[in-house]
Amino acid sequence: MKPKLFLPALLACCVLLVSCFGVSADITLNANGSGVIVLEYRVSQALDALGRLDGNARWNTIPVGRSDFERTLDRLPDMRLLSFASRQDAHDVIITARMEFASIEGLLAFMDASGQRTLFTGTPASGSLTLTLSDGASDAPVDPALAALLAQISSGYTVALGMTFPGAGSLTLTDGENLPRAPVPGSEIHAAGRRVSGVFPLHEVLTASEGINLRFQW
Repeated sequence: MKPKLFLPALLACCVLLVSCFGVSADITLNANGSGVIVLEYRVSQALDALGRLDGNARWNTIPVGRSDFERTLDRLPDMRLLSFASRQDAHDVIITARMEFASIEGLLAFMDASGQRTLFTGTPASGSLTLTLSDGASDAPVDPALAALLAQISSGYTVALGMTFPGAGSLTLTDGENLPRAPVPGSEIHAAGRRVSGVFPLHEVLTASEGINLRFQW
């Protein structure tokens, strides 16, 4: 059986979809809590085709059409789709959706429907938002062949998150215990300024042993 992964599951996708998948989210936050999020994800054309081999081509593994986003946002009154685009390059299907949110709560309902992977404190004008990318790898033994396969199919894909604030902000990384953690190998962090961001290799996110939390503060 193939997994059914529908938005709002951005953070869960980063962790649970162990396959050829890259995702980025760029959030612009206003002082009143409203703003815009631009979501882009890349899906291997091979993965997209795999979802069509079981006779259920109309049930895509992930949302690939404007109607998929519209159905999701219809259930979220604080979210509105501004634009949608889909294209292909030599290897991937690339989906880009630009959405407007009326409140931080609306944004979080879209990004994390379960409420288990995000934590917001403070006010829209001065707050802290923590996003969990990884809870940490299991202690169970990993088959070397599967580990090698994971490294191969996740190569070249990244998880990227950025936020632009009304004023100055910061980005820090913590582990599964919410303690400061070492930089993720191969990552790129812009930790201070009006816009902060982090880009992480997908393989490092999927195999992180100590968890990865992103704490945005402004």
